Amino acid sequence: MAQPGGEPGGEPDDRWLWSRLAEADGTALTALYRRHCDAVHNFAFRRTASWAAAEDVVQATFTAVWRRARTGSVDPLRAETARAVLLVMAGQECANVARTARRQRLLRGRIEADAGGAVSADHAASTAARVDDERQMSEVRRALQRIPAVQREAIELVVWSHCSLAEAADALGVSVGTVKSRLHRARRSLTDVIEIDALEEDLS
Repeated sequence: MAQPGGEPGGEPDDRWLWSRLAEADGTALTALYRRHCDAVHNFAFRRTASWAAAEDVVQATFTAVWRRARTGSVDPLRAETARAVLLVMAGQECANVARTARRQRLLRGRIEADAGGAVSADHAASTAARVDDERQMSEVRRALQRIPAVQREAIELVVWSHCSLAEAADALGVSVGTVKSRLHRARRSLTDVIEIDALEEDLS
């Protein structure tokens, strides 16, 4: 027997789950979370360059989705998947969560300093790896911050998160042609940024 909105014997597709979510169906929210939480987490890490902040963004994003569902303000899903819509919502949550994460890190740093600043040996290696990831991502983010926001969004959705042009266009509320144009300009802008950075490094 066919699952609602899905293939025979398969799981419901995103459109059906989204329609159930609009009716404040908690099981639909759970299914969407399981399906897309990794994509939201990876997107948020690239946006914030912080694993801790990324985890908070995931929770904040799906909390916001559920809040919309409970208030009857979930817009219809026009694309085949909810991924791009969720990523745009995650982008809206990143700034607030990053500010909160910074405050928490400062507080944690003060607490650890008062306790002697020791890091448990069991977690030292994983902590170092996470710090290295965050440092590398921070460098990428600094380059992206030097191009227009609309171009960054196109890069984040299509290049990093592998959304289709149609998905990105639907989530951003623009045409496919506009997404293509923003991607083209973003690539040119990033090339210019990299060339300028290389020249400055040679001159330093």
